[in-house]
Amino acid sequence: MVETPHSNSTFLYPTFFLLTGIPGLGGAQTWLTMVFGPMYLLALLGNGALLAVIQIDSTLHQPMFLLLATLAATDLGLATSIAPGLLAVLWFGPQPVPYTACLVQMFFVHALTAVESGVLLAMACDRAVAVGRPLHYSILVTKARVGYAALALVLKAVAIVVPFPLLVAQFEHFHAKTIHHAYCAHMAVVELVVGNTRVNNLYGLALSLAVSGVDILGISGSYGLIAHTVLRLPTREARAKAFGTCSSHICVILAFYVPGLFSYLTHRFGHHTVPKPVHILFSNIYLLLPPALNPLIYGARTKQIRDRLLETFAFKKRQF
Repeated sequence: MVETPHSNSTFLYPTFFLLTGIPGLGGAQTWLTMVFGPMYLLALLGNGALLAVIQIDSTLHQPMFLLLATLAATDLGLATSIAPGLLAVLWFGPQPVPYTACLVQMFFVHALTAVESGVLLAMACDRAVAVGRPLHYSILVTKARVGYAALALVLKAVAIVVPFPLLVAQFEHFHAKTIHHAYCAHMAVVELVVGNTRVNNLYGLALSLAVSGVDILGISGSYGLIAHTVLRLPTREARAKAFGTCSSHICVILAFYVPGLFSYLTHRFGHHTVPKPVHILFSNIYLLLPPALNPLIYGARTKQIRDRLLETFAFKKRQF
């Protein structure tokens, strides 16, 4: 790290940043490993089990389960992009992270969040076709189209998130090297920049509105079509069965968007009223809770996966 001649407290391209975790909690941060540690373990084991079951069982090589596998792979990546560093900060205290590694983490956290939101939209569209056009489902939704959709989501996420680290990298001077956060979030790093960050702020706001806003509108529209179709069914049993096929996805949507919207709104509009430790805590919950809950939700509520898991455990039990 080299100090500039302009200010003793201004740094020219720091070789590393220092992540402090959740400011204001002090030694109490250690106890949060009891929360985030099991979350990460659940994310690893649950999503790993989902991917293994879908890979092994050829009967699950269907569009709906391939979308679920895409969600599980995204969850694994998202949880792994922040959890090891987060747990290290909480357990051992402030941790240095190389400048380049910080920008890489920034990219993966925001890109995988965008992919996850897009996958939830794709799953909502899949359910809308399954409920609204069941006779044409196998024609309209194919494995090839699911593959193209997944590739498009990844390419879109890369294209829209790459500017984040590039916009930060253009700045040479920083007020400090300490990031009062548990991971390298874009705005947490931008707060340290010396210079005009208007473009960074506007791009961050536009990206949040464009990605989450469009995806939420698409999901709402899909479920509007589903509700319209289901309410026209003649019997209560038929309506309950149709809604039942969407219940797992609805739970996953709520687990992802409710903490996310709370984190976003408190950061943008409530930073004077909501304490910063609360905001940072929720931003970490937002990234780790869905990867931990999603496999539990689908494992418990999706019959094919539940039966396959029970068969696997029963087979292993007979072996012993």
